Parts: sequence; structure tokens; C-alpha cells
Amino acid sequence: MWKHTWSIPVSLAIVLAGCSQSEERDSSTDQSTSVPKTAKTVESNVVLKELRTPWNIEKNEDTFYITEREGTILKGSSKEQVRMELDLSENVVAEGEGGLLGMALDPDFSDNQTAYVYHTYEKNGTLYNRVIEIVEQDDTWKETRVLLDEIPGASIHNGGRIEIGPDDFLYVTAGDAAVPENAQKLSSLAGKILRMKLDGSPADGNLREYVYSYGHRNPQGLVFVDQTLYATEHGQSGHDEINRIESKNYGWPLIEGTEKQQGLVTPWYEVGEQSVAPSGIAALDGKLYFGTLVGQSLRSIETSTSKVEQVVSDRGRIRDVMVDGEALYYITNNTDGRGNPGDEDDVLVRLTP
Repeated sequence: MWKHTWSIPVSLAIVLAGCSQSEERDSSTDQSTSVPKTAKTVESNVVLKELRTPWNIEKNEDTFYITEREGTILKGSSKEQVRMELDLSENVVAEGEGGLLGMALDPDFSDNQTAYVYHTYEKNGTLYNRVIEIVEQDDTWKETRVLLDEIPGASIHNGGRIEIGPDDFLYVTAGDAAVPENAQKLSSLAGKILRMKLDGSPADGNLREYVYSYGHRNPQGLVFVDQTLYATEHGQSGHDEINRIESKNYGWPLIEGTEKQQGLVTPWYEVGEQSVAPSGIAALDGKLYFGTLVGQSLRSIETSTSKVEQVVSDRGRIRDVMVDGEALYYITNNTDGRGNPGDEDDVLVRLTP
């Protein structure tokens, strides 16, 4: 069982930040007035360093694959660290919060070297996002199939997380691309959680073609706990959320935070007035672990009681979290122009029993 009962070589000083907006902006000078209780100390080790604006962690056996927003995938292990290029039909456009974002390895990755990624691109002067299938070939990834394209994009609110569910469907978060009203339009892919088969065809049972749920502002993290899907989401000014996702309307921009309206879903958990900008999320032993950007911390929340604790607060912005066995990994996000990078940043860190 993963417990907060170990020692750490550096102090866990509370260095949280809040802001009046929940965008992923510079959080280095803001101080939150309300922080959760700090958990007992944990042991941490840097696994990989000098990452370039990392966004998503994937792992196969002893090898990590980490997307970098500028358009590369860092392949790393204890033996080597290689930055891999992508051979794509559309160039990655790393504008604002866009770029090469989410990644999910195929369930048969060890045999077929196939993965799925979400990235921003430009078409006729307009930003979009798309989901594609790629295959690892030597030190390059080659695009083999477009699953879904022309997802509205912008310099902010691109969403971008992808997750393969226990039903073998691909779940994809799409932000509202800075056009809030699109989140309520089932005809738009913006402000949605999308669901599709691994060949790119719409999954059965969606609300409309690819739309699984709607009324989202900027969902940033996805994780399944058994059959239940959880998603993190940035609020407009505070009121960041964690939602239990079903095929329903989650309210944006009609409601936010704890507001209620018939037919709209109020969040399972919301942070209150101070923004933390939650990002990647993982699950272990009855808790969800989520990184925060503005909050500059790794936090846990118990699924049974909603009790929140602060696990790490001395690494700056934390973009993604993953669990492998009893170990928990996270990546920092201090090199994107909004943090204060250290000499080794950005880094992949392992927390271990």
C-alpha cells in the first residue's frame, strides 16, 4: 500500500500559488491563502531530467515516453535518454498552451509499438487539434492514421488528455478553445470529453457521434477507477473541478463551481475561490493524485471522503501524474515560460515506498 510514511532529502516547504484566473499563466509570484493539510513526508528520486516543456507520461516496462509540447517525445530509461522526432502529415504548432499534448500507448504496445497522441496544428490560418495513431520505428514516430481532426483549437483551452478506458475506447478531453458557448453545442467538438474506438470511429452510446459528455471549460486530466471516469477541469476564476464523468452536461458556461441548475451536473469536488489549475491525475489505493500548475503542488484526495492532502510542494508546476505498481511518478512543468525552472528542470520524479 502506498503510504505517506517515508523520509525525503529536501524539506516539503509549502510553496503554493493561487490566482484570480485559472489559466496556466505565470504562478511564481502569487500566494494562495488556503492550502490543504500537508501529508506525511515521502521519498523522491529524479528519474529523468532536462525535459523540454513535458506534458504527458507513458511507461512500457522500464521505458518512459514523455510528450514535449514543442513536438518531440522523450524516450528514457536508466540506460539512455533519446529525444524522438515525429513524422506527421500536419506539423505540431506549439502556440500558447497548444502543441504535442496527450499520449496513450496501445494495450498491445509491446507487440505493435502503436500509440495515440493529441496535438495542435494549423489549417488555413486557424488552430485545430487532432487525435492520431503513431507507430515507433527506430528513433522516430510515424503517423499511420488520423482518428479525429478539426477539433477547435486556440492559444488557450485546448484540453488534450487522452486515456484508454476499461471498455477499450479512447477518451479525449477537448477544451472550449476560448469560445465558452461552444461547450453547450453538441454540434461542436469543443468543450467536450470525446469517446471513440481505437480505429477512430465513434463509440456506441455517445450523446452525439464523438461527444461523450459536454459543458466543459478546459478538462486537463483523465483517470479510471474501476469503471468510474474522473476528470480534472480548470474553472474560470477559481472553482477548479474534479468530476465523475458520465454522458451528461457538466454546465459550463451556464454554471460553475457549486452552482446548481436542473439538468446540469455540479462537480464531485471543487477547490473554492483560489485557483490551482489541476492537470494530470492518477489513482492508487482509494485516492486520486493530481498535479497543479498554479497551485505548484501534487495533491491527493480520498474518493470516499473527499479529504485533500498536499503530497509535494517544492517542485513548482506539476503537469502530469501516473501510477505504476506501488510507485507514483510526476513531471514538472517549469520550462514553459510560466514557472521558475531549476538547473535540472524539467524533471520526472518517482515517489516510492
